[in-house]
Amino acid sequence: MTARRRDSLASASPRRLASSGASRRDRLRRDLALLIMAAPGLLLLLLFHYIPLLGNVVAFKDYLPYVGLVDSPWIGLRNFTDLFADPDFWNALLNTLEITLLQVVLFFPAAIGLAILLHGVLRSWLRRLIQNIVYLPHFISWVIVIVLFQQTLGGAGMINSFARSHGLATFDIMTSPHLFKLLVTAEAIWKDAGWGTIIFLAALAAIDVQLYESAAVDGAGRRRQLWHVTLPGIRPVIVLLLVLRLGEALSVGFEPIIL
Repeated sequence: MTARRRDSLASASPRRLASSGASRRDRLRRDLALLIMAAPGLLLLLLFHYIPLLGNVVAFKDYLPYVGLVDSPWIGLRNFTDLFADPDFWNALLNTLEITLLQVVLFFPAAIGLAILLHGVLRSWLRRLIQNIVYLPHFISWVIVIVLFQQTLGGAGMINSFARSHGLATFDIMTSPHLFKLLVTAEAIWKDAGWGTIIFLAALAAIDVQLYESAAVDGAGRRRQLWHVTLPGIRPVIVLLLVLRLGEALSVGFEPIIL
């Protein structure tokens, strides 16, 4: 029985390999259009994300532009030693982490609250109108955003000009070092909170309406429905976006800061 089973397995293995190869070719032929569609994106990812990672070797060299990366002398960890010994590095790292924390703590509640408010608007035309208005700042460049804040909150801005003309005290938020981190966070919220509500609105639309009806039958008001139905329903989306946001903790956006 053992020899017969071995012979049957040996005779069946070529057929199994042939069938697996045929099925692989069938899957390739079936998914060929999708693979062709994904090829440009994969090519761009390879060219602009993975191949440039090879240039990180510059951190271990005394890079001389007129010599080139290959011929620049190798210095090992000296650049890292100098970096960690510089007090400005730790100051910049602390500022970056503080701005990231502010944006995480303030940006997410703003986007979630705006999405919940929009979801509660009953008239569809009014909801679409408000959505278009709050989405619009996302498509405005940071240069225009900074100019708008400067013309509104700057020393010669609209608010200070009104206060000065009426004999009131003036204030300049744009050049106050103590308010800078809050200012950058406020600009990010004004620009992108409306755009961030798109995913939350989709998550809210996926919540079963019967859950709200059951909660209402049990005597739950709007506040308890929000706490026990709405927020648990969008919790996976909140966690996912929070993880993605933390993945960008060290790149809080150089453009608005330098502008």
